[in-house]
Amino acid sequence: MAKNKKQHIGLIFGGNSSEHDVSKRSAHNIFDAMDKDKYQVSLFLMTKSGYILGNKDSARVFNGEPEDEVAKEALDRLDQKNPLAPIINLSEVANIDVFFPIIHGNLGEDGTIQGLLRLLQKPYVGTGVLGSAMSFDKDITKKILQLAGVTTTRYEVVTPMTSEQFTYQQLSDELGETLFVKPANQGSSVGIHKVENEEDYREGIRDAFRYDSKVLVEEAIEGPEELEISVLGNHHPIVSKVGAIKVPKSDAFYTYDNKFVDASHVEFDVPVDIPASLSEEITKMGLATYQALGLKGMARIDYLVSQDGKPYVSEVNTLPGFTNISLYPQLFAASGISYTELIDRLIQLAIEEYERQSKILYDFKPLDPKEQVIDNKK
Repeated sequence: MAKNKKQHIGLIFGGNSSEHDVSKRSAHNIFDAMDKDKYQVSLFLMTKSGYILGNKDSARVFNGEPEDEVAKEALDRLDQKNPLAPIINLSEVANIDVFFPIIHGNLGEDGTIQGLLRLLQKPYVGTGVLGSAMSFDKDITKKILQLAGVTTTRYEVVTPMTSEQFTYQQLSDELGETLFVKPANQGSSVGIHKVENEEDYREGIRDAFRYDSKVLVEEAIEGPEELEISVLGNHHPIVSKVGAIKVPKSDAFYTYDNKFVDASHVEFDVPVDIPASLSEEITKMGLATYQALGLKGMARIDYLVSQDGKPYVSEVNTLPGFTNISLYPQLFAASGISYTELIDRLIQLAIEEYERQSKILYDFKPLDPKEQVIDNKK
């Protein structure tokens, strides 16, 4: 790339999930933080129906025009018989240097958009297909972490095929009187229920099945707060200071409303004052989690801490929020990395990982003694 040439960034946001509007807010913050002397930015909005709009239409929505109206106009112009219609607009800008997907939840964090960008042979910010898919599925995440020796909460998996085999009494005998019911593949606390009796359990299961065909029933860790760290890097990641989220005692847990509707009663303690031994343990667990799941670029890792001070990895977010109240950038700001520098680093990490991946062979080739091995130091 020639010196002084701006890098062309494709910012993909929106998506077909409950976090659509959150993604739009994240995209605005990322766009505002980008150094425009370094970057030219093209916008690609994925509608709630899963169609990607072109830069001009995406910019109209980005600048405040009603999304439904713009999307209808844009989709009316598309040839719906073309099987590539949902993604055809990505072809309008052929010279994208790096894609920055910030689609939270379905299609964005589950490996789908990552697979598409890999097919397009473009660098992209964040974790690859497998790491994204494993981290998005809470059941698979827990299984991997258990194999890696990382402490996580005990749970059972309920599916439509097995739902009649489980009762609240059976599960509470195994996991404790207070249980959490949650969809395996969903974000932002959607479909999550805190249950303490059979009636609430059945209602929670019924609601969770609206969002996924696999549901986790998890033990409750009744600690004072939820702790979080941010991780940045590829093969040698760095970890931020530890932050805390404190929700009102009147709320059972950190709900969707707490996160995105009214956060006025939620306290963010960044960085949080905790014993050094707990901070060290959380950092060690975070790095082990990042490595076990094969994560790249970035992740936010959430922890529950019991009353006796034992931490449990609760959830892994491979495309965390970048809104005004999102903890991922806040934690790194508290650790000495500004929002703008964070964006720069993520883009550079995307390029480094793409270059590393490009050296991997997928067809047989005799070994040349002079051939340089893949560099995993970055």
